[in-house]
Amino acid sequence: MEPLALTYRAHTRAILRLGMPLILSNLAQFAIHMTDTIMLGWYDVTALAASTIATTLFFVIFIVGAGFAQAVTPMVAAAVEDGDDVQVRRVARMGLWLSIIYGLAVTVPFFWAEEILVAMGQDADVAALAHIYLQIVIWQMIPALMVMTLKSFLAALEHTAIILWSTIGAAIMNVVVNYALIFGNLGAPEMGIKGAAIASLSVTAVTLLLIAVYIVRRLPQFELFKNFWRSDTEIMARVFALGWPIGLTSLAEGGLFSASAVMMGWIGPIELAAHGIAIQLASLTFMVHIGFSQAATVRAGRALGRRDEVLLRRGGVTAIGLSALFAIVTSTVFLAIPETLVALFIDPAEPERARLLQVGASLVMIAALFQIVDAAQVMVLGLLRGVQDTTVPMIMATFSYWVVGMPASYMLAFWLDMGGVGLWLGLVVGLSLAAVLLMLRFWGRSVKIS
Repeated sequence: MEPLALTYRAHTRAILRLGMPLILSNLAQFAIHMTDTIMLGWYDVTALAASTIATTLFFVIFIVGAGFAQAVTPMVAAAVEDGDDVQVRRVARMGLWLSIIYGLAVTVPFFWAEEILVAMGQDADVAALAHIYLQIVIWQMIPALMVMTLKSFLAALEHTAIILWSTIGAAIMNVVVNYALIFGNLGAPEMGIKGAAIASLSVTAVTLLLIAVYIVRRLPQFELFKNFWRSDTEIMARVFALGWPIGLTSLAEGGLFSASAVMMGWIGPIELAAHGIAIQLASLTFMVHIGFSQAATVRAGRALGRRDEVLLRRGGVTAIGLSALFAIVTSTVFLAIPETLVALFIDPAEPERARLLQVGASLVMIAALFQIVDAAQVMVLGLLRGVQDTTVPMIMATFSYWVVGMPASYMLAFWLDMGGVGLWLGLVVGLSLAAVLLMLRFWGRSVKIS
C-alpha cells in the first residue's frame, strides 16, 4: 500500500480526494429530503409541516441504529491497514446484522404514530398526515440502515465513486417519482404526502440493490454476502460496543433538533413550517462537514492501523481547517440573503408567504451563528471515532445538548417569550459547549493509538 505522506499539503489532497465524493454523495442524499420539502411546500403547508415532524420522528429512531453502520468505518479502515481481508468481511457483515436486528425492533411503535404525535402536543391535522407518511416510510428503516452500513464499508475501502453515483441516481429518481405521485403527473394519481413516502421507500430499495451488486462484482475478494446467515458473536460484540455510543451521540444531537421541532409545533404550524425550511438549509451545509468528518474518520482509522500519532494529528488539523473555512463562507451567505433562501421553499401564491418569510429568515440568521461550532463538533467526533474513542464523547455530547442546550432553548423560547428565535439560540449554546468539550478531549490529551 502506498505510504501516507505527512505534509499538510499532502493531507489536504488526501482528505479532498476522499472527502469530495463523500460530500457530494451527502449532498445528493440530502437533495432527496430537500426535494420532499420543496415539493410538499408547493403542494400544501400542512403537508409540509406534517412531513417535517414525521421525518424528524423517523430520523431520531434511525440515527441510533446508524451508529452500528458508522462503527464499521474505523474498524474496516484499521483492518485494511493491517491487510486483514477476513476481518474486513467480519466487521461489515456484523454491521449489517446489527442494522437488520435493530430495524426489526423499532418498527412496532410507528403503527401508533398519530397517537404519539398528538400526545406530544402536535396539531391534530398535522399528526394525521404525518401518520399516513410514516406507515409507508417505516418499511424503509431496514434497507436504509443497510445502505448506510454498506456505504461505510465502501468509504473505509476508499471506493467512494459508487457511493456518489448511486446517490445521485437516487436523487434523480426521487424527483421524478415525487413529481408523478405528489401532484398526479405523468399519468399517476395525485397522492400528496403519501406519494412522497412511496418515493422515499422506492429510492432506498433501488439504492440498496445497486450497491450490493457493485460489491459482489467489484469486491469479490471480501465475499461479503457468502454464508451471510452465519453469526460471529465476537465481532458483533465489538461492533456493538463501538457503535452504540455513536448511535446515542447522534441521538443526543439529532434529538436536540427533533425536540426543537416538537417545541416549535407548540408555538404554531407556521413556525413549525418555517423551522422545517431553516433546518433544511442548515442541514444542507452540514452535509459538507459530515463528508469531511467521514474522511477524517477513515484517515484516523488508517493512522490507528499504522500506530502513527503524527499522521493522526496533522490529518486532524487539516480536516478541521477545511471544514472551518467552508463554515465561514456559508455563515456569510446565511446572514446576507436569508429571505431569498427561505423563499425557495414557498409557493408564491401561498397565503401565509409573508409570515413564513419573516419567521424563516430570522431562524436562518440564527443558524449562521452555529455553523462554525456545529462544524467543529462534528469534525472532532469523526476524528475520535477514527481512533475508536466513542464512550466519553457520547457523555460530553449528551451533557452539552440536553443538560445545557435543551433547557436553554426552553427558557429562552417560553420563559423569556422569545419564541422560535430563542429556541434556536438555545441550540447555539448546546452546540458551542459540545465543540469546546470535544476539542479538549481530542487535543488536550494524547490519543493512544499504539
